[in-house]
Amino acid sequence: MDEAMQLASGDDSAKKMSDLVAELARALVDKPEEVSVETIQDGDGTLLRLHVAQSDVGKVIGKQGRTARSIRTVLSAASMKLKRRFSLDIVEENRAS
Repeated sequence: MDEAMQLASGDDSAKKMSDLVAELARALVDKPEEVSVETIQDGDGTLLRLHVAQSDVGKVIGKQGRTARSIRTVLSAASMKLKRRFSLDIVEENRAS
């Protein structure tokens, strides 16, 4: 029963973390409607893939990667509280208009 509780809370923590990353990204970009976060279970951790519009990738990464590093720092701090490992990848959307 404890294992089932851990899985359920794991899904909940992944949802919380993806919501956190999505909200941070929406605050930074010009096209917040195109922000999405994909959650991938990766061994003992969880990979969060942040998808943004092609024109907004630079805003999310920032000069010399400072903004991306800051988002990862916030993610890391929240991960420690949840006692789970999360990592972030920033993905550029290649949508043909």
